[in-house]
Amino acid sequence: MGLPRSNEGQARFSAYVAGLTSVIGHADRAKPLRDYCLGLMMPCERKSVEPMAAITAPERTAAQHQSLLHFIGEGRWSDEKVLAKVRELVLPQLERHGPVEAWIIDDTSFPKKGQHSVGVARQYCGELGKQDNCQVAVTLSIANHDASLPVAYRLYLPKDWASDRKRRRKVGIPDEISFKTKPEIALAQIRWACEAGLPRGVVLMDAGYGVDTDLRTSLTVLGLSYVAGIQSHTTVWAPGTGPRPQKKWSGHGRPPKLLRRDDKHKPASVKELALALPKRAWRTITWREATGEKFSSRFARVRVRVAHRDYWLADSRPAEWLLIEWPDGEKEPIKYWLSTLPEDVAFRQLVDIAKLRWRIERDYQELKQEVGLGHFEGRGWCGFHHHATLCIAAYAFLISERETIPPSGDRATTLGPQVAVREGYEPRGSAVAA
Repeated sequence: MGLPRSNEGQARFSAYVAGLTSVIGHADRAKPLRDYCLGLMMPCERKSVEPMAAITAPERTAAQHQSLLHFIGEGRWSDEKVLAKVRELVLPQLERHGPVEAWIIDDTSFPKKGQHSVGVARQYCGELGKQDNCQVAVTLSIANHDASLPVAYRLYLPKDWASDRKRRRKVGIPDEISFKTKPEIALAQIRWACEAGLPRGVVLMDAGYGVDTDLRTSLTVLGLSYVAGIQSHTTVWAPGTGPRPQKKWSGHGRPPKLLRRDDKHKPASVKELALALPKRAWRTITWREATGEKFSSRFARVRVRVAHRDYWLADSRPAEWLLIEWPDGEKEPIKYWLSTLPEDVAFRQLVDIAKLRWRIERDYQELKQEVGLGHFEGRGWCGFHHHATLCIAAYAFLISERETIPPSGDRATTLGPQVAVREGYEPRGSAVAA
């Protein structure tokens, strides 16, 4: 991503920052806001406060460092108001090539050393692909096939952090923040998006969220369709099967209400169901990834009813789609989804929407590599979220500028006067300094 070296680009950036300034409060926050956003888009190795201070104000780096540090770590401005302004300014650009098609639930992780940064714990780190010390943030993005934009962003707070008053005070965690699971945070973000009137789309999520039956049920109650990744051991009732009805009432006591199972009425795992499908059930379908590349694989789909603990229910759950991917050459299926898209949805469209979730993977990559989402070095709750908000703001501006970049355009961004870092300067956190 990048912008053309032009006065028009600088003018659009100035207008964009002016829009953000209108909701940020005091006038003395306007300059650090502009400089911080500028620093996030400048071609420096690391987008933490110190190197951004050096690149945006090389003649007064120490003073700039203190200004940006206070603005991002202690500034009492609203992340929600800034993100709302970002949506107002950028959503029309995102919708230029088509309406919002999806709401994507996901999380992103940041490896960290030590134990003092807010929310750091030994937990699964997607960036490393294993358990390690890291922070994890849950996000909600709106997307179409051309772009996506994060609209909600909140740090996941592990239980030991949520219950430790001393640690909470030290990093400034607000009193109203309590422990919530990642699916609970995601559901709160979804409810907020519904109340805020954001353009609706199909909710997409990977198996980390899709296995949560309560989350999927809540989305249906909210009137939202979903395509949710699930695990191979998830149990369903295949077509023509189901639990036994309630026992006949004997006339004494309370009438039986719960569904029943026995040796002849057992649900099957989605893997068992997939392996039993006939060859004619599988089709090769092509879809387009966020990069524009086309891919194809083998898929099957079946109408099923989810069986998870339905012996505590009086009625079976509604039928929905089970989508299965089994590429040629693989020994068994590799992915499974449940979807409440309409029964008459086209097979190809179902696959295309399911695969749209990978849009967010590309965006996380750009947010981290291009604007330094994971480079924040502070320890506090406020600074963590302020940095993320301005990374999203900078990324959103780059999204809005994509069409102004010629095919041979330079990736470097020039939105203000050319600056030069003093000779020999090594930002803290750089490979050389380390």
